[in-house]
Amino acid sequence: MPTRRIILSGLALDARIGILEHERRATQPLHIDAEFDVDITRSVDDHDIHSVLDYRRLREAIVEECTQAHVNLIETLTERVAARLLRDFDEVRALRLRISKPMAFSDCAAVGVEIQLNRQAG
Repeated sequence: MPTRRIILSGLALDARIGILEHERRATQPLHIDAEFDVDITRSVDDHDIHSVLDYRRLREAIVEECTQAHVNLIETLTERVAARLLRDFDEVRALRLRISKPMAFSDCAAVGVEIQLNRQAG
């Protein structure tokens, strides 16, 4: 089945993340990039948002999952967000998700984790 790729680039938000003591006391910025391969089940109707997967819904799910509770490890958060996206959006065949902490070190732009998942057939 043909797919279309939806891309979210540079989503910035503040989250409660980190295992170190100073990270537990305050939020810190996260940067998120995501790519979604989505089944093309019907032709795009330029007058009907329901003819495509509304990327606002993808963004809302990412923001909600990242900000609902403190998470110790960025690996855990990345896996939780990816699992939610596959659970909530049947149209998504595959995704690539990168979550980065831009304030982790002063001598690099960011440190992050990337996960790539494909939906299991069947």
